[in-house]
Amino acid sequence: MTLAERRPPQQDRARQTRERLLDVAGELLAEVGIERISTNMIAARAGLTPPALYRYFGDKYAVLEALGRRLMERQNAVLDAWLARHGPAGIAGIADHIDELLSENAAVTRAEPGAVWILRSLHASPQLVHVRLESHRHVAGRLTDACLPYLPGIDRDTLWPRLRLAVEIGFAVDEMLYEEDRVSAGAASAQVAAMLRTALLDLTENAS
Repeated sequence: MTLAERRPPQQDRARQTRERLLDVAGELLAEVGIERISTNMIAARAGLTPPALYRYFGDKYAVLEALGRRLMERQNAVLDAWLARHGPAGIAGIADHIDELLSENAAVTRAEPGAVWILRSLHASPQLVHVRLESHRHVAGRLTDACLPYLPGIDRDTLWPRLRLAVEIGFAVDEMLYEEDRVSAGAASAQVAAMLRTALLDLTENAS
């Protein structure tokens, strides 16, 4: 644990304060960007003193990391629910509903205060790159766990890298749509889903 990190609070009131700080930070991030946001600014908007904020976060990068982790946890919850619905149907069931996963993931991301700036901070700040990397690896691992039982001819070390690439493509397209207004979200989602569906179904041929 670094000096900037704090253990998540256990009491309800403290948890609510921490969530309030993160909501405020997300809103401010959307208004002023990564460089200008500060702990003093977050504390003032939340109606707290800076020392009160420092009980939860040691610096602004700790706030940004917590924002990133909260967003990734919410995305992971979408993934887990989707796998529970479609994983039991095997590779075909998973492949046929990729568009649903992409759509639900995009919706939960856009509902997050300051989502686009949170994502940008996870790319732009060396202190935060590990958050995005851990999340994408986690998603690739969950997909690997779901697919592997149906692919007896493929081992985990072969499957995981392929799914890791698919995960990166899915997230990259969603992030692109925050800036690219010449591609509709629906069309992009459909094309990526079709591409990833084909890639998954191709695995079944290689496994047979």
